[in-house]
Amino acid sequence: MAAIPITARGAGMLKAELNRLKAVERPTVIQAIKDAREKGDLTENAEYEAARERQGFIEGRIKELEASCRLCR
Repeated sequence: MAAIPITARGAGMLKAELNRLKAVERPTVIQAIKDAREKGDLTENAEYEAARERQGFIEGRIKELEASCRLCR
């Protein structure tokens, strides 16, 4: 696959976002899921559902950024 043209600044911003998602956002959402699970019944737990949705977004964005960063090199 051909490389996507990107500035050094743009590549740096993508890498910074990737690092933030992995180091801050992912652990935060994992803790939120753990906390919501401790509250009991998951079938009617809005906090749990919101945390799971957020986790799905974060994981998808991480995969997207990892693919982009590979192409930027």
